[in-house]
Amino acid sequence: MSQLKKVINTTQLWSIAVGLVISGEYFGWNYGWETAGTIGFLVSTLIVTVMYVTFIFSYTELTAAIPDAGGTFEYASRAFGSVGGFIAAFATLVDFLLAPPAIAYALGSYTHFLNSAIPVIPVAVGTYFVFIAINVLGIKESARFSLVVTILSVLELVIFMAIIFPFYKTENFLAHNPPTITMDSVFAGIPFAVWFFVAIEGVAMVAEEVKDPHTTIPKAYISGILTLVVLALGVMILSAGVGDWRLLSSIDYPLPETLAMTLGKNSYWAKTFASLGLFGLIASFHCNTISYSRQIFALARAGYLPRFLANVNTRFQTPHWALIVGGLVGFIAIFTGTTSQIIILSVLGAVIMYGISMLSLLVLRTKEPHLHRPFKAPFYPIFPIIAFVLALVCMIAIVYYNQFLGMIFTLGLLLCLGVFYLLRKKNARY
Repeated sequence: MSQLKKVINTTQLWSIAVGLVISGEYFGWNYGWETAGTIGFLVSTLIVTVMYVTFIFSYTELTAAIPDAGGTFEYASRAFGSVGGFIAAFATLVDFLLAPPAIAYALGSYTHFLNSAIPVIPVAVGTYFVFIAINVLGIKESARFSLVVTILSVLELVIFMAIIFPFYKTENFLAHNPPTITMDSVFAGIPFAVWFFVAIEGVAMVAEEVKDPHTTIPKAYISGILTLVVLALGVMILSAGVGDWRLLSSIDYPLPETLAMTLGKNSYWAKTFASLGLFGLIASFHCNTISYSRQIFALARAGYLPRFLANVNTRFQTPHWALIVGGLVGFIAIFTGTTSQIIILSVLGAVIMYGISMLSLLVLRTKEPHLHRPFKAPFYPIFPIIAFVLALVCMIAIVYYNQFLGMIFTLGLLLCLGVFYLLRKKNARY
């Protein structure tokens, strides 16, 4: 059986946890203002923040107890059998295969902001070639790279908040909102609030490559989610209060544009931030590339995908075919949808995966009572139940306000599930 090297320490795993997500602070969330206004979207964000905090404290129990590259697929397989594992795997793949093309497109948009002569699409496609190559070279090297770019990204966001803080005015935050905040607007903003945190669950997919996973994973997960909560709320609230937030609600580079609004279009800081802002997008793209490849690797190893995708490079011990095939899916996504549509599909896969994870946690507490659990979810079963209910609410909201995309997701799941049933006798493990 193919195996991966255990080389990742706590600091590196924190950087992967934060790096997976941090691009969500740079772009994507601002589309929530377009659908809900700043007040409604703040409510959306607070609901989603509660979901993620309770989810991570619960999910950490699973990841530390079952450090397998399959992540939710492995947990759901043990809890519900092969069909449950397959549904979890499909949702996870949608989550992690569609997040990178959205990030790559934003990288192209940031680059275009810096130099209008540089087109968006070639930069987005080139990003895949560069980071697939980096990840083929080895997880130890990838983890070191992730640590550097993630630290730079966090520092940059802190500097950004410090620069715009003196310009913040509450009246700007409250201006141009609808006279009443409705549940419709709050629900419509949920997928973009999820984008603040989506993909942190990808830490589970590098669990096999973590040194001392029983202690490393809880430390990295919990410190990671706390870091992201502070950054997400700070960036979103302060950005909304520096001017007319409507000018930021439909672009892929809201942070440099915020600096341009406060300091002037020709501001040195605005241009510098756009340049440095590439670090945050690079960090997330890089870490998501690690995660999607490990998920494909785990599914192929289990027999749910073609076996060659589980092959590990003999020199670098990395799943090179999984990296390449996942990249091809990303290429297609770049050319077939807008950033907001790709984000919504990725987020839909994520919240479905969250719900399945929490159900798996509840079932495994009964089904495998003697499983070694070095970290246990606090306030059990309250935390996993809260996370499950909020994930269900988010899923319903996303599908209700994006029915066509919900239909595409459902048809894709049913088609793949049909193929799975036809091949079940050959491929099922359980």
